[in-house]
Amino acid sequence: MPNKEKKTELVRGLSLTATIMIVAGSMIGSGIFRKPSSMAEQLGSPELLIIIWIAAGLITFIGALINAEISGMIDDTGGQYVYFRKMYGDFTAYLYGWSILAVIQTGSQAAIAYVFAEYLGYFIKYPQLSQKMQDFALYLPLVGDIHPFLDFGTKAVAIACTILLTGVNYIGVFFGGVVQTIVTYIKIISIVLISILLLFLGNGSFSNIYTGFSMPHRSPQNLIAMIGLAFAGAFWAYDAWNSVTYVSGEVKNPKRNIPLSLLWGTIIVIAVYVLVNVAYLYVLPIGEMAKSPLVAASAAEKIFGSNGAALISIAVIISTFGALNGTILATARVPYAMAKANLFFRDLGKVHPKYGTPHVSLVVQGIWSCVLVLSGSFDTITDYVIFAAWLFYMLGAYGIFILRKKMPDAVRPYKTWGYPYTPIIFIICSLLFLTNTIISDTSNAMMGLILIAAGLPMYWFWKYRDRKNNKTLNHE
Repeated sequence: MPNKEKKTELVRGLSLTATIMIVAGSMIGSGIFRKPSSMAEQLGSPELLIIIWIAAGLITFIGALINAEISGMIDDTGGQYVYFRKMYGDFTAYLYGWSILAVIQTGSQAAIAYVFAEYLGYFIKYPQLSQKMQDFALYLPLVGDIHPFLDFGTKAVAIACTILLTGVNYIGVFFGGVVQTIVTYIKIISIVLISILLLFLGNGSFSNIYTGFSMPHRSPQNLIAMIGLAFAGAFWAYDAWNSVTYVSGEVKNPKRNIPLSLLWGTIIVIAVYVLVNVAYLYVLPIGEMAKSPLVAASAAEKIFGSNGAALISIAVIISTFGALNGTILATARVPYAMAKANLFFRDLGKVHPKYGTPHVSLVVQGIWSCVLVLSGSFDTITDYVIFAAWLFYMLGAYGIFILRKKMPDAVRPYKTWGYPYTPIIFIICSLLFLTNTIISDTSNAMMGLILIAAGLPMYWFWKYRDRKNNKTLNHE
């Protein structure tokens, strides 16, 4: 009989290629197929649309530069949660870790799974519940009504996909990494191929892309608000760029490979996003794009007729499947790290004796993601997710100044390019974005804050328990 060693620690099984694919694959998901339409409606200018995609990508890249320095110093599983402990201490780290589980990453998973199910619905007609069940609503103060059973067929398929991929990652990080690498290659090739076909066979016009910056008549205040909301859409499409840091403890040579994967993964995604948006605009004037919620399908119909929507639906199904797998793989490591630090339920820090995965953390994460699927539509979920995420991205960027003072002699395989100016630019952009969101999209910003604040009682409980345990030990 072979000797099967019982695993008590996570396994370092992810290569540089796998980590780059986690970065790119987690970012390229549902946003690029859904957000261009709403952004076109908000902006009304193709030039401004492309500028927003480039600007949001560059801001995200600065965030990746900052995280590349920090991840080169600290290679523990848990990513930014661990970084926040070093920067600010337990309170901020706990709030971040709680927010990852309560809203940021689980909400992302819910939104991505929802789009997966929407596009799969092109081929399968889902049954729906009775009108009475669909009209059932739960009221949340500052947020409004939530209809958990509305469009239940789509939500049920989203939940099933979440459960399936949670199972894939339950049985091993190497298997999850292989799935991620294969699917990400397929979807990048698919998106680039679609873009090339649109540009060469679409019978469009480059006059759709450059219109002399003609824009709808809006007041300056309204235009600023619309630009802010468009940034929210672009930031959503770029989100999850830092997810690879959560699995640092499972990456081979992490102090080299994590920074490289952040930089290369982000560059790949910026190039892909700008290319596909130029292709969309080439065949769809900005006004037509604004009226096409499934903009990729509308663009493909210009070339392939009714078969175009089917081809795009397949591409989106593959894309969202890979993105959902990447974020499930990465995110479960945050509550795992919190439990290891005695700031969360101890069982979430367990490693499966056979598979070497944080199996309890994966299951809890999967259950809550399924609950969030029931909470709303794609756009509703993404709006409160992105507000919460960028609140902590801003704190993470400021933290690089703290670590430069706290740990001046630490080995830094990579140092942030343009320091201190690039982190300052990132912080200012984050603050402007958050302020605009509170003003222009108050209900979804409040939903994000409510879910973050919901973790406070649990933090005080853990701290009270630790103090009580310490007193007991001191008296023995």
